[in-house]
Amino acid sequence: MHHTRTTTLVGTALAGALVLAGCTGQTGGGGDTDDSTLTIWHYENDDSAMGQAWAEAIRIFEEENPDVTVDVEKQTFEQIQKNAKIVLTGDDVPDVMEFNKGNATAGQLAAQGLLTPLTDEAAERGWDETLTGSLATTAMYDEQGLMGSGEWYGVPNYGEFVGVYYNKEMFAELGLEEPTTLEEFEDVLAAFKEEDITPLAEAGAEYPLGQLWYELVLAYGDRDLVDDYQLFADDVDFHGEAMTQATRTLDEWIDKGYIASDSAALTAEDMGVSFIDGTYPIMVSGSWWFGRLATEVQADWGQFNFPGNELHPGSSGNLWVVPANADSPSLAQEFIDITLRPEVQNVLATEGGLPVAGDASVIDDERTRELTENFQAILDDDGLAFYPDWPVPGYYDVIVSQLQSLVNRSKTPDEVLDGLQSAYDEGKADLLDG
Repeated sequence: MHHTRTTTLVGTALAGALVLAGCTGQTGGGGDTDDSTLTIWHYENDDSAMGQAWAEAIRIFEEENPDVTVDVEKQTFEQIQKNAKIVLTGDDVPDVMEFNKGNATAGQLAAQGLLTPLTDEAAERGWDETLTGSLATTAMYDEQGLMGSGEWYGVPNYGEFVGVYYNKEMFAELGLEEPTTLEEFEDVLAAFKEEDITPLAEAGAEYPLGQLWYELVLAYGDRDLVDDYQLFADDVDFHGEAMTQATRTLDEWIDKGYIASDSAALTAEDMGVSFIDGTYPIMVSGSWWFGRLATEVQADWGQFNFPGNELHPGSSGNLWVVPANADSPSLAQEFIDITLRPEVQNVLATEGGLPVAGDASVIDDERTRELTENFQAILDDDGLAFYPDWPVPGYYDVIVSQLQSLVNRSKTPDEVLDGLQSAYDEGKADLLDG
């Protein structure tokens, strides 16, 4: 029997929850088993590393299941994020869906009983051996929806992290090499400043400055601090050594002119463009910039992990989850398993998608291989430390605001730490009480 694949694109958020809930074309729902159709929702572009990898996984699934119709429905990130709870309480749901990881997203769906626990499947299929340590943290949620323990509710198969991009030509002009310690990194920053070059491209109006601050926290902190801060293993003292030293170091960098005085108002796009055009020699930011830099940067450039750190901002990528009301959960689990196979992981690798179980040796492009090897080095050290805004809802805006005050010189490091501590403690109490 010839298999059939259909692809549907729901183009705008105006489609809303009713359209999303009705577009699967499945009948039955409510947990009835129907192994004639596999409905997949995801939000990756066809030409992205993930989109190409998912296409390969679908091809393999179809080849191995010729009697199954695969229905691929492209959503947008915003649609799924906003409407998932409404959609998944109904009967017409996808069998497997890409969804964002974290307490406020996958954790909430898991706590509300809208996702199928995958713990037994993870053990049987070996997912719990492929995905271990910090890489598995975002796959597991407890009864309150807090990540890091409890049942498996999702499976990631790619990763992301924050590192350092640098302009090799600007480094060479000053005779500078890649730094390997924080002290050497500061020497590089000072060397550029001595030549009246502001070294760091930054953005205080969005996420980048917070991620730089967190890199410094991780430079002075350890895994226990990460577990306390991210997973609520114990109370966090923001005036303890790690966060105090990190905030003071960032303050010193601002004072010394390593970060431009107008960066408090700049966006991530502003930061990226200024690095691309060669205004600044260094940009500390995420692997998600890699593809654009490879396309747009005219100068020779490279990437290295934040010097001296064993822990780095980053995490697994988004999760494959199985809705509790899925018609074909067994097919969904089979598809998830295929996404972890070497042939799919190697598509991620060659396209710069940071596989969790890939082989960097298959990558021909030097920069792509370097990025993948840098990520693998972090995984080998169990070094993913998540993102600074993850612990509590609304914390992103708090971090942005507090660090803008540092750049604007309107708050001292201690005052910034007071603001961060207060919002964190309040948000944590609300989560644990809720």
